[in-house]
Amino acid sequence: MTTSKRTMELITNANTRFAMIGGGVIGGGWIARFLLMGFDVTIYDPDPDAKRKVEQVLANARRSMPGLYDYMLPQEGTALFCHSIKDAVSNATWIGESTPERLNLKQSILKEIQIHCSKDAIIASSTSGFKPSQLQNKSINPQQIIVAHPFNPVYLVPLVELVGYSETTDKAASILSKLGMHPLVLRKEIDAHIADRLLEAVWREGLWLINDGIATTTEIDDAIRYGFGLRWAQMGMFETYRIAGGEEGMAHFIEQFGPALKWPWTKLMDVPELSDELVTKIADQSNQQSGDYSINQLEHIRDDNLVSIMRSLKLKDWGAGNLLNTLDLELERNQVNPAEPLSQAKDVLTINRVIPSSWLDYNGHMNDSHYAEVFSKASDIILRRLGADPDYIARGYSYFTVDMKIDYRNECHAGEEISVHTSIKIADGKKLDLYHEMKTATGTLSAKCSQFLLHVDLNSRKSCLPMEPLASALRKVVSS
Repeated sequence: MTTSKRTMELITNANTRFAMIGGGVIGGGWIARFLLMGFDVTIYDPDPDAKRKVEQVLANARRSMPGLYDYMLPQEGTALFCHSIKDAVSNATWIGESTPERLNLKQSILKEIQIHCSKDAIIASSTSGFKPSQLQNKSINPQQIIVAHPFNPVYLVPLVELVGYSETTDKAASILSKLGMHPLVLRKEIDAHIADRLLEAVWREGLWLINDGIATTTEIDDAIRYGFGLRWAQMGMFETYRIAGGEEGMAHFIEQFGPALKWPWTKLMDVPELSDELVTKIADQSNQQSGDYSINQLEHIRDDNLVSIMRSLKLKDWGAGNLLNTLDLELERNQVNPAEPLSQAKDVLTINRVIPSSWLDYNGHMNDSHYAEVFSKASDIILRRLGADPDYIARGYSYFTVDMKIDYRNECHAGEEISVHTSIKIADGKKLDLYHEMKTATGTLSAKCSQFLLHVDLNSRKSCLPMEPLASALRKVVSS
């Protein structure tokens, strides 16, 4: 099954038309997210190499972003490179500005955008440091200019900080949240917003540690990625520290560790001079740390790791995983037709997705266990449609798989589109026998699976006859 652009029209405002001024790392990331969510994007960037740079970011996004989800993303939109700002923005309702961090340049570009765009369009600057009031200076329509500060890579990392007029940021938040992002609307404008101020604190301390010969770039990164970075990725800072306070919680944590804030540890009020010597020292250490990899290789490693981390959070429906699950529900509703009647021996589409890179094994193809994961997901969809949904399970009843036989036919690789069609072979009392076929987008059979399940009382942990409304749904399947 191939999804159409109409899929996402059910998820977000179909009339939203995107434009991007600037196609660098951040601008390219925005363009990739919009395109892979099914929207066309008009682009202006005077750099003669802009198209190549955007295409490279888009290639990375195509490789990794679909692997976040358990359903196919919409048909990719079209990127149109324009010869002027006017051509790019004249029909846009969302205009992204991702130009170099020079205030005079941004103000000049924003002024030209406003001359040619609709007064109702959202103009969203990706600036990491400037406040909206600075961007709006001398603007003819200041309320339409906001800050929408994302994080690299924009096509994977969901956070975007929104600052500006509340009516405009509310409208922007609605659009972005339906594109799988997490809009964080700031209560007040402040230089560098929220996240970069936190990052700046760690960055300053890191520079001092290198400057004073305490640690290298590798050792500082190890302290983060093997330590608090893992905790921050799923709970942030304050929730992490709440746990550190034990049963007494946050108040006890502050009581215990608050006095340390008065100790002369930090150098946050100062920054080492970025002398040639210090810059060379940092660059040499960074080369020693990561110089064996090209930037593109590092981007692939970063993206694969981010997909793996966020997919693991999906299992707990926590943090970024909750965002992915929310969008998956929308994608499922639009790709797996819940109104299609179930009947014995009739195939129904249960799975339509892309294989993530995290599913590969040492042989470079999908690991055996993930075949079972795909088929288990297919059976879950059938069970939900029959009535064995979370509410039914909460009543104390469910199905257990008793036997699963998988016939492997062909390899599956990262980035491949697969679909599963499932049929009900037996629906008799406690017994439910399902048959699945997994195929690639070209129709090649990848695997077959026979799955036998028994209806179970979760309290006694013994098999039992199905309860209503499941029992009636099963009778309807048998009689159809």
